[in-house]
Amino acid sequence: MPMAIDTNPAPSPLDTPRLSTRDRLVLFVLCAAQFMVALDFSVLNVALPVLGADLGMSQWALQWAVTAFALPSGGFLLLFGRIGDLYGRRRLFLTGLALFGAASLLATFAWDPASFLTGRALQGVGAAAIVPTGMSLLTTTFAEGPARDRALGISGTLLSLGFTVGMVAGGVLTDVLGWRSTMGVLALFALIVLPLAPGLLPESRTPERPRLDVPGAVTVTGGLLSVIYALSTAADRGFGHVDVIATLAAGLALLIVFVLVESRTEAPLVSLPMLRRRTVAWGNVGGLVTFSMMSTLVFVLTLYFEETLGLSAFRTGLVFGVAGVLSAVAGAYAPKVIGRFGARRTLVGSLAGQGVLTGALLGLGTHVWSVWLATAAISLACVCHLGVIVSYGLTVTSGVPDAEQGLATGLVTSTQQVGITIGIPLLGVLATTTSDLLTGLHTVLAVETTVVLAAAVLVALGLRGRRTNAKAVPEAAEVEALDAR
Repeated sequence: MPMAIDTNPAPSPLDTPRLSTRDRLVLFVLCAAQFMVALDFSVLNVALPVLGADLGMSQWALQWAVTAFALPSGGFLLLFGRIGDLYGRRRLFLTGLALFGAASLLATFAWDPASFLTGRALQGVGAAAIVPTGMSLLTTTFAEGPARDRALGISGTLLSLGFTVGMVAGGVLTDVLGWRSTMGVLALFALIVLPLAPGLLPESRTPERPRLDVPGAVTVTGGLLSVIYALSTAADRGFGHVDVIATLAAGLALLIVFVLVESRTEAPLVSLPMLRRRTVAWGNVGGLVTFSMMSTLVFVLTLYFEETLGLSAFRTGLVFGVAGVLSAVAGAYAPKVIGRFGARRTLVGSLAGQGVLTGALLGLGTHVWSVWLATAAISLACVCHLGVIVSYGLTVTSGVPDAEQGLATGLVTSTQQVGITIGIPLLGVLATTTSDLLTGLHTVLAVETTVVLAAAVLVALGLRGRRTNAKAVPEAAEVEALDAR
């Protein structure tokens, strides 16, 4: 369940500047593109059962409707961000927007599973170009201070609402016009934004010209794709199958090569020394767990609502719509909570809350009242999920020098994408490959509850201030700074 990360305090009304007409148009173009990508993460979820029946996709194959998009969008995110720095952010933004629109049309008119999944994968590639370049264009267009804070606040709000609107709109569109309209509305967004962007967006690139880490991007993307394919296939065929063993071994080998490449390159996609910072490492652990577990939870609950309880796509969308609205409200109050309790305590407490509320869903059954239990629990779990998102973004970037803030922010975004990518293949198959979907759902919920609560304990221990030696003092100061924010 992708949500926006907004680590900037809201400016006071007296400091909030008026934006010019051109600034508003620029903000509209950038926010509309980001909203479109956020919409793509959720608009298809409630349509999955209908889509599967129409295209002849099994329950096991349905996870690839999500993974085919999330994998390239996460795998190429850092690479495209660097390409934009080198060759022009506006140019890459427009390219990504055009590709996303064309891919959405392909998915809309798909005639079989292969053509549909190809469209989804190309959507992911386009999104990987849009997200980092769009954010960079926003921060370079609006000067640091109240103007940028306001622009980021508007962008963050729309990104959060993108998930909510997607779940509700997905249900309505699927019931009224069919599942293909969920992809068609994304193509419509691209067709509206693309003609406006060239005349409004300024070109920008970094003067430093960092070296492009193509080997790093190739190895990490290939490694993730191979491992996820192996795990997904193993759930259906078993780990003894030849292609499972081969792809798993290849994926692990590529990820090892990626680590070696990143340790030797001058301009890595992922800074290994930065990952040794406790705030960066444990903050990203919290982010990875919350995104992977929540995306899986949304996936399996969608199947449960529509196939076990027999809810329509529209009613399923309404359930998640309630969760999305509460999450958006929670996002507005999260900075106040962090200001009172500190980022570390908010991160740990929110993780624990998400775990407990996920565990409450173990009471789901086949009765109608299960809808009310699910609505209450998933809505409150999403509030905690939003708390994790905001606090882990602050945790990761806390104490990082200004020169390395770009890398830290890139890690935050990459963690979000990778979490969404790996969650469903790792756990979603437990629900989709069992003869009884309800039993599979309970298995997934039990695993998720254990993982999230364990992560809360580990993050709490990992972020404890230590003063036992001089080397630990700077890290202890970073942790103390989190509690002061």
